Amino acid sequence: MKEQKWIHEGLITESLPNGMLGFRLDNKNLILGYVSGKIRRRFIRILPVDRVKIEVSRYDSTRGRIIYRLCNKDSND
Repeated sequence: MKEQKWIHEGLITESLPNGMLGFRLDNKNLILGYVSGKIRRRFIRILPVDRVKIEVSRYDSTRGRIIYRLCNKDSND
């Protein structure tokens, strides 16, 4: 049976060494995370002001993985 994951939305607050990122979830929790393989393979740029979807394990809720970058409404992309 595959491990169940929680999906949250949040804002990237800081870029840390070694590819880690700091997130502030919509419920005001702070967690650490990294970029998933699909995003890394497709060279999707992630900046500290982007909103993202984060996959968090039920066993360790202090770490997560970015699975999707949401569109910014104020961006001209």
